[in-house]
Amino acid sequence: QVQLVESGGGLVQAGGSLRLSCAASGRAFTSYHMGWFRQAPGKEREFVAFINWSGISTDYADSVKGRFTASRDNAKNTVYLQMNSLKPEDTAVYYCAASPYGSVWYSPDKYNYWGQGTQVTVSS
Repeated sequence: QVQLVESGGGLVQAGGSLRLSCAASGRAFTSYHMGWFRQAPGKEREFVAFINWSGISTDYADSVKGRFTASRDNAKNTVYLQMNSLKPEDTAVYYCAASPYGSVWYSPDKYNYWGQGTQVTVSS
């Protein structure tokens, strides 16, 4: 079992920045690749970012490429999502998730463990 707890969400103006954190506990953190997803009201959960177990490999949704950066500190069992140049369309609940699979990382089905989510609201 892996427990994930997100933090760092909040209300920010368009163009601003936030850094989300996801703290993991339980089984070996380095056994898992990590993903960030988001879900806006009335929409399906969508892939935002992926970072592999070592932190060397990352991938991003086209909508956030160049603005968001995923990183992880395995010594602290924590993964981060730095979000810059935020837009109103980034408003959503953001979730971190853990996956033992190194492929198809954009699919929520590949993730075994999920956090409770943290709200990000970007005002125009």
